[in-house]
Amino acid sequence: MAKHKIIIGILANAGGVGKTTLAVHLAYEICKRGLKVALIDLDPQRALDVFCGLSSAEVENTVVRVFDKDFDGNWPLVSAWNNPDLEICQGHPATAQVASDLVIRRRGEYVLADRLKSHPLRHDVVILDCPATIGIICENAVAAATGILIPLQLEMKSVSGVADLAQWLIGISDDLMLEPRPPVLGLVPSLYDSSRAIHRQYLQQLPEVAEQLRVKLYPQIRDSSEFKNASANGLPLQKYRPAHPACKDFKAIADDLVTLVKKGKL
Repeated sequence: MAKHKIIIGILANAGGVGKTTLAVHLAYEICKRGLKVALIDLDPQRALDVFCGLSSAEVENTVVRVFDKDFDGNWPLVSAWNNPDLEICQGHPATAQVASDLVIRRRGEYVLADRLKSHPLRHDVVILDCPATIGIICENAVAAATGILIPLQLEMKSVSGVADLAQWLIGISDDLMLEPRPPVLGLVPSLYDSSRAIHRQYLQQLPEVAEQLRVKLYPQIRDSSEFKNASANGLPLQKYRPAHPACKDFKAIADDLVTLVKKGKL
């Protein structure tokens, strides 16, 4: 069956909601299914370096080069965990300056989309780990993406902000005249602690929120200290503790993305 590349933006309007955890573990899970995956770090905090056990790269070997006006099509990619089918385009703090430059640049919101079109990657799935602050880098991600995933914490600020983020996505898609508009593939409750009453309460409310937004609600990703232990060792949980129950938390999303690749529906 023919494969079709999909580009997934992982977007949230707050930090600490598990964006990079979701990006890394999804990438690993999808790669296990025999697909080629690229992770692009658009966040100046470059959390992917830590999660993937990579040394910080010089600016010319990071995503900053991709946004350069003179980009030659040679994507700065490094393999993760010695797997040639899972590659990382590392982030850099200079991405913050890139954002300032894009504001006054012609087609500044479309640079990433233009690069992926003019110099396509060989991967079946490209995952964009976006900044926590909504701005022109996130606009680039939306313009490039074929689908969006929204992780959220089970806390008031994160849950109440989902509707605002969905409205922003609609608005920016209209402003950029994106056709088709990248769909929100689902909400992903993250850092769920079943021992906390407030988490259980918000989890019960999410089906109604998802229904109002007309998006899918994925099963929750549990909060576990083993995620921190794994990232401290530069590994996904699936490699660090493959028998840990939380490894299964990413299966439903990975299943859907693999199906989309095989059906070519995005």
